[in-house]
Amino acid sequence: MSINLLSACSGGGAKSPGDTKKPEAGISTTGMPIAPEKINLKMIAGKAPTTASNWNDVMLWQEYEKLTSIHVDWDMIPDETLTEKRNIMLAGGNYPDAFFTAGIPTPDLLKYGSQGTFIKLNDLIDKYAPNIKKLLNEYPEVRKGLTMPDGNIYSFPTVFDPKFTSVLSGGKVWLKKEWLDKLNLKEPETTEDFYNMLKAFKEKDPNGNGQADEIPFQSVGLPGIINYFKGAWGLGTRGILHANVDVDTSGKLRFIPTDPKYKEMLQYVQKLYSEKLIAEDIFTIKSNQFYATGSKGLYGAIRTTSPQTLMNQPGYIGANALKGPHGDQVYTAVGSPLADPGAFVITDKNKHPEATVRWMDYLYGEEGSKMFFMGFEGKSYEKTPSGELQYTKEITANPGGLTFEQALVKYVVWPGGGYPNMVQQKFFKGAESLPESIAAAEKFVKYIPKEIWPTFSYTAEENQKMAALSADINTYVTEMNAKFVTGKTPFSEWDSYVETLKKMKLNEYMSIYQAAYDRYKK
Repeated sequence: MSINLLSACSGGGAKSPGDTKKPEAGISTTGMPIAPEKINLKMIAGKAPTTASNWNDVMLWQEYEKLTSIHVDWDMIPDETLTEKRNIMLAGGNYPDAFFTAGIPTPDLLKYGSQGTFIKLNDLIDKYAPNIKKLLNEYPEVRKGLTMPDGNIYSFPTVFDPKFTSVLSGGKVWLKKEWLDKLNLKEPETTEDFYNMLKAFKEKDPNGNGQADEIPFQSVGLPGIINYFKGAWGLGTRGILHANVDVDTSGKLRFIPTDPKYKEMLQYVQKLYSEKLIAEDIFTIKSNQFYATGSKGLYGAIRTTSPQTLMNQPGYIGANALKGPHGDQVYTAVGSPLADPGAFVITDKNKHPEATVRWMDYLYGEEGSKMFFMGFEGKSYEKTPSGELQYTKEITANPGGLTFEQALVKYVVWPGGGYPNMVQQKFFKGAESLPESIAAAEKFVKYIPKEIWPTFSYTAEENQKMAALSADINTYVTEMNAKFVTGKTPFSEWDSYVETLKKMKLNEYMSIYQAAYDRYKK
């Protein structure tokens, strides 16, 4: 995309401060400080359980204020009530200059953007945001996913570096290496190998205690396991943000849960479940219980982010993409680089939109991103002799007994996620950056589809219809997945299941999907 194209797509939508008011005097387009005199902004941030309770006390923002001459007064709202409180604020007109770690869904970006409540950013990005502009030019899929149907951009996103495969794939399937070695098993290459491995884990006492207490395969819920197996049947070819729709070999949109190959895949999962190779409580287990059992070393294969950080179990290796019965071998359990379109928005209450855009854009650049994730040299991080950055011992082995995150959050605010930034391997030191996570991703990177879709955006009319249709259809698919896998519904009723979906206006659902896909392709 040419740079001029970003400005050219700024037509449409309601008028906003981005297009009506004259640029603020004295706001620099390069260098620091951003403003000649101090600017005060009020922002609301979603507070995850793992982040600092008061961002006004965090070193990141205190030091950033000195650099930029912009003071932010942070108001923290817990994640669990953020959506409700944000909606009340927006409806009542009592909202801040900006929302940070906002998690604003695309329908709301379009709704409040077209009303002018969230300001249009196209021209502001073009003039004041060189880092974001470069990112949008370099990764067209991010630009396309961020642009609403009216042609406007209303938000700053969370972006995963497309080269950082480990973070794009998030939760992975892990295998207990000690058990493989003890049973003289090779890493599974096919779905049949995977079945035989689980069967050996169940029957051959790999932990050697004489008890049948091994749990062959476990995950928090069935969807993660289904996402892993889909690729072995050539399904899910556009990534996990589109769990039920992809493109078939002829190039047409396909509703995955009615495809005959999906039925075969579910039959395979049902076989694992019926033989107790998948834990019986997979439908009800909660994360804390999953981690607690995992810390006892009883799982042979698991789907999670990191057995080491979450269960204190370092002896797992990542599983590869499996080859299925028809020769398909695709790793489809991977997300889009556009991880969260609505991470940050500026409202029409903001009297300093140009300065705010520059303030936000710096954090996407090299120095800003390093500061955002790593903090400050000599305080929270240090350089190794080879030039790599690593957190100090205060963070990684806190003398006061604080956890990694407890020690880190007085310096930075990224723990908990949802932030506007670009997640890169050189600065992000979470679980996805561990050596075993990187090694796991290197195994399956060649099997990842070339095209991974971000979330699609819909027009206001489409949103209204899609909300009702997708709620009914997706809920029914999830319910029937569980019934087929547990055997409560036999596969002899598959045709009836497909007919029920058709009666739920599946054709209309797919027509709306097609319209959104056509816009995305343009």
